[in-house]
Parts: sequence; structure tokens; C-alpha cells
Amino acid sequence: MKVYVVGGAVRDQLLGLPVQDRDWVVVGATPDDMLAQGYKPVGRDFPVFLHPRSREEYALARTERKTAPGYKGFVFHTDPGVSLEEDLIRRDLTINAIAQDEDGTLIDPHGGRADLEARVLRHVSAAFAEDPVRILRVARFAARFADFSVAPETLALMGAMVANGEVDALVPERVWQELAKGLMEVRPSRMFEVLRRCGALQKILPELDALWGVPQRPDYHPEVDTGVHMMLVMDMTARLDAPLPARFAALTHDLGKGGTPAEALPRHVGHEARSVALLGPLCERLRVPADCRDLARLVARHHGEIHRYDELRPNTVVRLLERCDALRRPERFGQLLLACEADYRGRSGFEARAYAPAQSWQRALMAVQAVDAGAIARACTEPGQIPDRIHQARVAAISPLPRKAAAS
Repeated sequence: MKVYVVGGAVRDQLLGLPVQDRDWVVVGATPDDMLAQGYKPVGRDFPVFLHPRSREEYALARTERKTAPGYKGFVFHTDPGVSLEEDLIRRDLTINAIAQDEDGTLIDPHGGRADLEARVLRHVSAAFAEDPVRILRVARFAARFADFSVAPETLALMGAMVANGEVDALVPERVWQELAKGLMEVRPSRMFEVLRRCGALQKILPELDALWGVPQRPDYHPEVDTGVHMMLVMDMTARLDAPLPARFAALTHDLGKGGTPAEALPRHVGHEARSVALLGPLCERLRVPADCRDLARLVARHHGEIHRYDELRPNTVVRLLERCDALRRPERFGQLLLACEADYRGRSGFEARAYAPAQSWQRALMAVQAVDAGAIARACTEPGQIPDRIHQARVAAISPLPRKAAAS
């Protein structure tokens, strides 16, 4: 029985990055051997065990055989005779197919170290084509390792997989899982760039794919192309260290521009409502979590008003704060403002500009929060008038505020 650390832990160690967790492969053992040493079984599809002390995962070396479309269409085979090399050849990328034994010796049968040095994402073998999730993983790794390129032969293989319909077999939960991880990487735009280049974006997120080639007014958007704008916005969300709901909201806030009538271009009147209408089916299709879905709807519907704070009447400001439930959920409202800031600064030449509306909206929210709604309700002799009295008090509270925030 021999034990090797494999995959991301070895890769990140060689790149000089922090190692978050370690995965292990066990060669020459049976499930009974693992149980006898105190390991706890956790794998449903193939034998994976938790170490009795470290709780790290130890998987028996295995081979696999494709039996049906999709990433679940595999039969796995494990026995003590499966070699480390046989296990490594089933992995996705060469940089993830490096192992290290207990003495620190590296086992690298597929040139992973050379690809690390060359900054290349390259598939290990033709078996890559059997698992469509690997398309999403390559795109996600491109977002994580922003200075890595995708090998031309790997990109071509991914394109062939899309053409063969493998992507159509992906289950929504797995697509969302990979997209969510990619959204949180250092260069989210690269994930969508890779997916678009191999044709997968049109299958997975056709609403987003439709934005490339759609023009916008150059006086507002010097980059003109809506798809290019969206990628600038996504990288700005990473620069702002935005949480996942804000990043997803930023990704989807302009989907409606893909449906603007050609005769109306480059203006996009009514794109907010069109974006909201597209979000419902998209979120249902990908099983998007409620916190991401709900914030995305708010940003899609209200980002134009958020940008124009200094043009709004106090009554409109209060109504919007109430519609966004900002008083009860100020943290979510803060994420809405973050997504709007990414939208504003995700334009050519706007990257370093301050987003003044965020300061104005936060000041207005604080003023509204200071209104004692309970005292107003207690003093009101007509219960039916309570909501209007509270609303008017909130309007009065923000009326003295300056219409523009000071630039920072």
C-alpha cells in the first residue's frame, strides 16, 4: 500500500501558492484495508475515505469507463492492481495530474511541470472528452490562473465536445457549481472568454452570449460592445472583492440589451424590464440560489435609477429604498450598490473613477433608518394612515440631504 498526494495541492505547491487542502490517492489497497486502519468511507460512486485524524480525503486508485452521456455516465473500477499512472491518466489537465510520494518525490508522467512553467492548460488524454464538466473546469482554471493560456488542441477538443452534444447532458446543479466558483476567481472574464471560444457559452448561457456584437452609445460606453462591457464589469467585481450574489447580479443586469430592436440601437430603452424577464427562466434553468436570484432581479430592475440618484426626487428615493427592502436588509442593499459600482466602473476609461451614487444612497438609507416608525405609529389616531405618515417622515428626513455626493 502506497499513498500519494495528488492534484491541486501539488500544483499549488509548485506554483508557490498556499495549499488549501490535500487529496490523496492510495495504491495497492482494498476498501477492507482502509476500514481496518480506521478510515471512514464517504464515497458513493467509488471508494473514498476520510483519514481518522486529519479528515482529508483518500481515494483508492481507479480507472473509469464511459457508459452514457454526461458526467455521471461512468463505471469506475478499483482494485489493488490499479497503478498510480493509470489513475493519473484519467485526470483532466496535466497540471492536475502530478503526484508526490511520502518522500517528496514527484511523479509526473504527463508533463505537468513543463506546462506549469509554460503557463498552459492542456488536457491529459483523449479521455478528457468523456466528461463535459471538464469544459467548465478548464474555463474556471483560466479565470483563476489569469496568465495561463488554453492549449490549442485542448480548446479544439472542447469545441468538438460542444458540437457532439456533450454539454447538453450537463445537470443544472453542476453547471451552477462551476460557474459560481469561476465568478469568484481573480479574472472572471476569462471563464466566459474560454466558454465563448469553444461554443459552450451559447449552450449554457445563451442570454449572455447574445450580448457580443450589440452596440451601446459610445458617449456612455466607450467600449461600445455590450459583451465587452460585461467582461469589464465582471473583472471589476473581482477588483471590488464583491460577494457571489453581487457578482452574479452584475453578470446578468444587462441581459435585456440582447433583445433591443435593431432599429432602436444603440439606445436600449426598456432593457431593465427585459433583463428581469430573462432572469426568471435563466435562474430556474440553472437552479440559481435564492440570494443570487433575488439580488440579480433588484439590480437588473433598478440599476439605472441607482446611477441617477442626483436626478431623483426624495419621494422616489424613499420608494426605491422601500421596494428594495433596504431598511430590513441593508447588507443586501450594500451588495446592490456594489454591483452597480462594478457596472459604472466596468467601462473603458472609468476603471479608476469614484462611484458617487453609492455614498448618496448610503447617506439616504441612514437618514431613513433614523426615522422612528414606532413612535409615528403610536401617535397616529387613524391606523390606515400609518404607512403614509411613516413614508412622509422618511421623505422629510432625506429632503435636506445634498443631491450629489462629494467625489472621493
